[in-house]
Amino acid sequence: MSVHLSIKSVGKSFPGVRALGNVSVELKGGEIVAIVGENGAGKSTLLKILSGDYALDEGHVSLDGTSLDGGTPLEAREAGFRLVRQEPEIVPFVSVLENIYIGEMPAGRGGRVDFARMRREATAMLARYGFAGLIDLDQEGRTLSPAQMQLVEILRALKPGAKVVAFDEPTSSLTQRETERLFDLIRQLKADGLAVIYVSHRLHEIMEIAERVFILKDGAPTGDLQIDATSEEEIVRLMVGRDLDAHGMRRKPVEPGEVVLEVEGLSSRWHRDISFSIRAGEIVGFAGLVGAGRTELAKVIFGEYPRTSGTIRIDGETRTIRTPSDAIRANMGLAPEDRKGEGLILVRSVMENASMAVFHKLSRWGILRQAEMLETVEPLVRRLDIKTPSLETEVGKLSGGNQQKVVLARWLAASPRLLILDEPTRAVDVGAKAEIYRLIDDLARSGLAIMMISSEMPELLSMSDRIIVMKDGRISEPVPRHEATEERIVNLALGTAA
Repeated sequence: MSVHLSIKSVGKSFPGVRALGNVSVELKGGEIVAIVGENGAGKSTLLKILSGDYALDEGHVSLDGTSLDGGTPLEAREAGFRLVRQEPEIVPFVSVLENIYIGEMPAGRGGRVDFARMRREATAMLARYGFAGLIDLDQEGRTLSPAQMQLVEILRALKPGAKVVAFDEPTSSLTQRETERLFDLIRQLKADGLAVIYVSHRLHEIMEIAERVFILKDGAPTGDLQIDATSEEEIVRLMVGRDLDAHGMRRKPVEPGEVVLEVEGLSSRWHRDISFSIRAGEIVGFAGLVGAGRTELAKVIFGEYPRTSGTIRIDGETRTIRTPSDAIRANMGLAPEDRKGEGLILVRSVMENASMAVFHKLSRWGILRQAEMLETVEPLVRRLDIKTPSLETEVGKLSGGNQQKVVLARWLAASPRLLILDEPTRAVDVGAKAEIYRLIDDLARSGLAIMMISSEMPELLSMSDRIIVMKDGRISEPVPRHEATEERIVNLALGTAA
């Protein structure tokens, strides 16, 4: 397959913002090119131009001679450009099979939808790319986990006619094992002669999967480098304009305090006889594959999901936690994995989102007292260095890193003893990620007990005092930081540890 994607002198502006300027890059079939940059660098804008969501203002884009200038999503798709979006678009009450073919359902005899053909093609794709058994084609979209939603997006892109497949933060909901499967898929696409665009904040992934890296800063290109001739440090410097530890930090050990959280014999629909504890000042990381029960454990502890047995103690006191309100009263906070869907109300202001956990303290007769909200939130915005035009700005207009800081600000306003962080740096750029790591470390050093769920191995190894590995609803013995290695964690997750 001969594929040639040409992007020449592309520019795009929005009111008051120059999103892209003089961007030029060429891609050929059988090539994997990473595009990197901080949030706001122009990566998403470029992808939306290629996918037909935006019309460019300047320059020219073509795919195998077909112009994509100002085209529509349908024209871009028919030309062979496919985008695996960062935020999957899932129809909740139809099947996975129908979600894969939404808007493109093939017709059979009499003009009826050919469901048999759809099932054959989807089953073949799952088998060919190593995803068989990870998803049920008949389950409804509303029942899917974030990782399964991402898989649906990927399957949509792989239907016949693809020439260029662009992945936008594809591993943000995947564990290491699922990421390895995705990389096998991408290498297969390369072998099939397709061109692959890979957009990610995870530099170790880029160094592993890409052959070239194209770097954007403030909408302008700052580098187009061969992977084997560069380093993570150089990429970061070209992204942010300064030197920065690519992994953010290596947390220094601290002497933990008294036990804050004690879970004893906890069982639920997803778990069996789980017991562990977390001390003040301690970060305990939770690793595991998709479906191991990590997120569900966080939600059971926080009262979102029911438990069938077991005891939860906070500071030595047994607490009855049946709802999130009970958890908040027990001095817990939860920053969920799905930041936009569960953690924030995107159309409400920074001030409202950051004070939501303490509305009961800031209201009288059902009316929120604005002066007290301001007094509560303003110092937290300064402390966390949340970059926002004002406290009245809709939180949905902030970058991913600043949105995550707003979630953290909400719980700091409630002065918790335990903070549960589920994928705290998901889809956050490398600069903001380093800031969040330092913030988490500061919170632990101030005496918080932190339960941190993460699918990023470098994050777990650098930030955790101990790591607990989950498999099939059970947990391993905690692995101390000085004994934790990537190999050991993976073996425990797979059940292959000696």
